[in-house]
Amino acid sequence: MKKRRNHQSNPKIERVLEYVYVLVGSGIVAIAFNQFLLPNRVASGGVSGISTILDAVLNWEPAYVQWTLNIPLFIAGVVLLGGQYGIKTLAGTLFLPLVVFLTKDFEPWTHDPLLGSLFGGIGVGLGLGIAFLGNASTGGTDLAAQIMHKYTGLSLGTCVALIDGLIVFTAAIVFDVERGLYALIGLYVTSKTIDLVQVGIGRSKMAMIITAHQAEVREAILNKIDRGVTKLSAYGGYTDQERPILMCVVDQTEFTKLKQLVKTIDPAAFVIVMDASEVLGEGFKRV
Repeated sequence: MKKRRNHQSNPKIERVLEYVYVLVGSGIVAIAFNQFLLPNRVASGGVSGISTILDAVLNWEPAYVQWTLNIPLFIAGVVLLGGQYGIKTLAGTLFLPLVVFLTKDFEPWTHDPLLGSLFGGIGVGLGLGIAFLGNASTGGTDLAAQIMHKYTGLSLGTCVALIDGLIVFTAAIVFDVERGLYALIGLYVTSKTIDLVQVGIGRSKMAMIITAHQAEVREAILNKIDRGVTKLSAYGGYTDQERPILMCVVDQTEFTKLKQLVKTIDPAAFVIVMDASEVLGEGFKRV
């Protein structure tokens, strides 16, 4: 009898990969900052936004400002929130300003503030998303938001919005309203890019099917689409009779075939379709 191959990943390799994610993500954030955000005076939140404002007002080196703010915030996070951030977050906290300092003399890729806010937002979001995949962060105002969340009772999202909003508002005063609007664009693009990195590009569809011919529909899905089906117990709100629901998740390319199958078997079937942004398990992405 053949020995079953062990599919468990190596913890040491995973640990190294997490550090790689944090360092690569931090480097991407730093390059996006120097190439797009800083030269176009787009202060789209975070410690990088503060360093952009201080560079314009006081001519302070952005890398030094980021180190000066990031390190005390990291220490405050460890003291007030506990040591869950660990060495990986500290690595990102120190490495990001280092790359900012090393790439400060690179020629900016654009001097158009709109392009700077869009592609700067994409770069920062990409870098942060990769760092988050390493179960860490690049520190900064994320830690300040979590401290505020703990001691004020406000939701974490509200705390992040307040801090970043204050930075953007300050940028609008220091520069002009137009630059403040560009900063908002960059902030929005960053959040959407982080979501894209975390969830992925692939989209699936989840269908909830209520039909009087559930056995035939179930067999068709299993045999003709080769997807699993889950049968959920449910009762009609009007009749109070049992009306089981068939739940099925299919790839976006298989969705049309699913609709046609259900319509052929039962034209009167009631079908609810929802986007499934991330599906883990058999036939989809491995957990």
